[in-house]
Amino acid sequence: MGVTVLMVAEKPSLAGSIAQILSNGKSHYRRGAMDVHEFDGSFKGQMARFKMTSVIGHVYSVDFHSKFNNWDKTDPNELFQAQIVKQESNPKAHVADHLSREAKGVDYLVLWLDCDREGENICFEVMDCTVRNMRPAAAQNPAQHILRARFSAITAPEIRAAMGSLGVPNEAEALSVDARQELDLRVGVAFTRFQTRYFQGKYGNLDASVVSYGPCQTPTLNFCVERHQAIVSFQPEPFWVVRPHVSKASSKLDLEWDRGRLFDQEIATVYATMVREAKRLRVVDVTEKEERRHRPSGLNTVELLKVASAALGIGPAQAMSTAERLYTQGYLSYPRTESSAYPPNSDLTATCALLQRHPLYGDFASSLLAKGTINTPAGGTNAGDHPPITPCASASEAEIGGGDAWRLYDYVVRHFLGTVSPDAVFKKTKACFQAAGEVFYAHGAMAQKPGFTAIMPWRAIQSEPLPKLVEGEYLDIKEVELHQGKTSAPDYLTEAELIGQMEKHGIGTDASIPTHINNIVERNYVKIESGRRVVPTELGITLIRGYQLIDPELCKPQVRAHVEQQIGLVAANKADKSSVVLHTLQQFQAKFLFFVAKIGRADALFEASFSPLSSSGKPLSKCGKCRRFMKLISSRPTRLFW
Repeated sequence: MGVTVLMVAEKPSLAGSIAQILSNGKSHYRRGAMDVHEFDGSFKGQMARFKMTSVIGHVYSVDFHSKFNNWDKTDPNELFQAQIVKQESNPKAHVADHLSREAKGVDYLVLWLDCDREGENICFEVMDCTVRNMRPAAAQNPAQHILRARFSAITAPEIRAAMGSLGVPNEAEALSVDARQELDLRVGVAFTRFQTRYFQGKYGNLDASVVSYGPCQTPTLNFCVERHQAIVSFQPEPFWVVRPHVSKASSKLDLEWDRGRLFDQEIATVYATMVREAKRLRVVDVTEKEERRHRPSGLNTVELLKVASAALGIGPAQAMSTAERLYTQGYLSYPRTESSAYPPNSDLTATCALLQRHPLYGDFASSLLAKGTINTPAGGTNAGDHPPITPCASASEAEIGGGDAWRLYDYVVRHFLGTVSPDAVFKKTKACFQAAGEVFYAHGAMAQKPGFTAIMPWRAIQSEPLPKLVEGEYLDIKEVELHQGKTSAPDYLTEAELIGQMEKHGIGTDASIPTHINNIVERNYVKIESGRRVVPTELGITLIRGYQLIDPELCKPQVRAHVEQQIGLVAANKADKSSVVLHTLQQFQAKFLFFVAKIGRADALFEASFSPLSSSGKPLSKCGKCRRFMKLISSRPTRLFW
């Protein structure tokens, strides 16, 4: 008599793909709340009946007990200690009941959830639904009967290797997600409820249904507002640059003044006159040297999001969603990774060989393999989570489906091939000139070996050679220009720059960064303008300025970075989850009470930008109770006021 093995993946499509691989294409499925793929095989040396099904992300979410959900009857301060409950994330899907039914009488549970902290947390949610219905041995000896598969790509070798090296789920990482969920719920909802009721009760044209606060969302907005404040407070300052115009062999030389720029016109004029009177520039030194532009490191999530926004015009939320779909379809490896260095056991040659027959990349991949020039980048960081993002299959634009999916896939393939290509080599020339004691430089470059830039042409060195120059020769000065310019204000942050700031300061994770940016857009705190620049709205600016007046730490990244550090200690099993949550909540509750007491400091800011309720809206009808005329306020949230 054999054993029964229940296996659970994170998405229905993954369940189907994994079942097809492990059954050698012989699985069949039956319909249910989630499809169940069944096949026979062996497990731990015994005949086995496998059932492969899935969840659809988190089975449960956390929320306050229903008695705390009435905004009018609950003081937001109570939410720091209020009872919270876990409830089904998608009650209509009946995932918990489905898992419970499928677990009846099974001998083993194999968890195929995504291999990150969120995935570990979902492992324990699945266990909550299943273990009680499994055979008694599972509860008595969970380390032998409840197993965890770890993988980074939906390919046959990877899936079979994971099946052959099953481990156990990581409870510490799961608890770290519980800690983050509880902290974000309590802190975010307490502040959000208070400031929403306060500001909507006083101002009529906020154009926001909820004036939300988020421990990650608000520091993200703060980066955008700080840049806006730098722009509006910027005072341009005039400067002057001496620019002699010379040429050699019909080539005009673009000269750089050693002094850069001067902010005193009279002194700059003296230097310009001296150079003009010299009439000639003398070549005092010419140096040539070979330099390299190093091939890129492996591609991690943050870099992919930055490139998608800056070069492909794809917003981070859309880019993440698209990359995850390409992963579940087997085209890319797991797209949520902090690592930019390939682990020592990576078979880069095999990945390159996948692309040999591709109409676009095949010739390049074949040339690398033929020359034996598969290189591993020296740089990058191995964060110990997943390897960098790489292609897992060769696919045409038609197979991918075109659009954003194809452009993202195309970039990942080119980036991967770039990482295993030789460095680009170029010759750099630097010429030094003097006139009246003033020093000027000219620079030239000439590509020698394209290396990785042959597949990533946007990274290529532009060949701009200098004409032949000989040390000691003189060049006639045709004109000396005293160029006047002005210092310019910085531009608004682009999405790519914002992502970089969030990564640098530890705001969010590689997977949650797109969500936080999307939230401040949906809350009408920022708008995405041309060039994917993130421009704060009046509401976003006023809100951050209010925090800056009351308690600047509420919007500074250092506070959230500290929280993430504490959560990381929980994940590493170096800190107790309950102690971290309690300590952090005590700190935020003290800040909340101070914020409530000092909220009046923000009123002057809001009064300057938004109209009071008394002067907002249009008369609509009389109140049936007090008989006073009510006004309809049509801006978000639509409401009646009297």
